[in-house]
Amino acid sequence: MNNDLMSRIRAVQADFSRGQKVIAAYITEHYDKAAFMTANRLGSVTGVSESTVVRFAVKLGYDGYPALQAALQDMIRNRLTAVQRLEVTSTKLSDQNILHAVMTDDMDKIATTLASVDQDAFNAAVRETIGARRVYILGMRSSAGLAGFLGFYFRLLFDDVRIISSGGANELYEQLFHVAQGDIVYGISFPRYSSSTVRALQFVRSRGAKIIAVTDSALSPIARYADYALYARSDMASFVDSLVAPLSLFNALIIAIGMRKKEDVAKTFSELESAWDEYGVYEKNDFAPDGGNA
Repeated sequence: MNNDLMSRIRAVQADFSRGQKVIAAYITEHYDKAAFMTANRLGSVTGVSESTVVRFAVKLGYDGYPALQAALQDMIRNRLTAVQRLEVTSTKLSDQNILHAVMTDDMDKIATTLASVDQDAFNAAVRETIGARRVYILGMRSSAGLAGFLGFYFRLLFDDVRIISSGGANELYEQLFHVAQGDIVYGISFPRYSSSTVRALQFVRSRGAKIIAVTDSALSPIARYADYALYARSDMASFVDSLVAPLSLFNALIIAIGMRKKEDVAKTFSELESAWDEYGVYEKNDFAPDGGNA
């Protein structure tokens, strides 16, 4: 059976019961909302029972409703406009404690990422980055923050790290002009995917550099250009991109590389501490933990 959800619906719609036809019509017209509803909620808004929703999922060839929901979310991953995302956020979080709901979802994303991350790809990213001549980090729009975070620490670990997180089309290629075989390029993009990042990685690929894609799934448009792909769960349901899972993944990557370069890193930080003290980079805490003078 075709893996595309809408193709599945078209293939078996003639055999739908009356309730299943109602569900199919709602999903077709309101896929952006349906993707984040529980089976109980979807049944409620369509006027059918939860068990009818579950049977609908099985009718389409899925193991159960969670698999249908995952297919819906994959389908819309890069289709929602900012307005639709705002509406989905309102629907998804209505009558909930927003602080609890958002932070719980973020914890789930980290757990899902940990359960599915490719350890071999992670180890390869560590190895290739350590052996690279130059390290480029490319992340545009909301991924610029991730690029900056990774670049800040990589610059403490490597001599030549270049962060590319802004610039027009011409400036982007100028920043990548010297990329070549022997370099490693981190391409970071999450829904909604930046077209600039996709085109830049096409260019990088033609120059012979190796690419490590950091994105949400194998369906991402940057995954096709990657020598190695690191997938981290993100959430496109909110108008604010949730990037806690890729950030945690970068924490692990930085520490893994640091442990492999332990002696060099220790020397670097020893020298940096002297410079930081001399030039007052960090504010000193003049008070003991108990509130008395140290």
